[in-house]
Amino acid sequence: MTASLGTILVVDDEPRIHRVLTPSLAASGYNSLHAERGEEALRLAALRSPNAILLDLGLPDMDGHEVLRKLREFTSAPVIIISGRTRESEKIKALDAGANDYVEKPLQLGELLARIRAALRVRKPVAETGQPMTVGTLTIDPVTQYLMMPDKKIRLTKHENALLVLLARHRGRVLSHSQILTAIWGPAHAKDMMYLRVYIGRLRRKLEAQPAISIITQPGVGYALVES
Repeated sequence: MTASLGTILVVDDEPRIHRVLTPSLAASGYNSLHAERGEEALRLAALRSPNAILLDLGLPDMDGHEVLRKLREFTSAPVIIISGRTRESEKIKALDAGANDYVEKPLQLGELLARIRAALRVRKPVAETGQPMTVGTLTIDPVTQYLMMPDKKIRLTKHENALLVLLARHRGRVLSHSQILTAIWGPAHAKDMMYLRVYIGRLRRKLEAQPAISIITQPGVGYALVES
């Protein structure tokens, strides 16, 4: 089986766009994620860390420029705007706000795929899996929500499980407060630090029996799961 070249998040409220892009991306070796609304896009971007994002500007719940601004608070993944807006001012606004490229609709698939390849040229695919993950002496099962240690098994709550899985997927890397909050509680809670502090505290208590594994704080930035 050929390894995936990466995961592309397609954000567009037109079902036709997804029907066209999904098989085209698959045929080119990419996995794809789909979102039709801005809030859904922000949540998927934070939770799944796609390698690149294709973003329409005309979304039903918020303008694509606002989605782009929020994306740039927590991800450096390439963002390619795919839009029917052809005014130069729209392109300048998007590029100045952090978009990597701007492709006008109707889309020319060959050109779009070339632009995706160019955007990903210096990036490596991020593996995503629903299978149990091992971190040191811990085994984390995202599906059953169990944290398994050498001598016991602990059941996690839904949010504890989601938080630990997110940190484990990116172990050794500091995730920003905004990225974590958006992934677990949604973009409406991107600044609700109390949620995060409470659940980080709960996980730390459950990890006390495993001193070689800990959640560290990067003051003013975020948290990371590390092995000592």
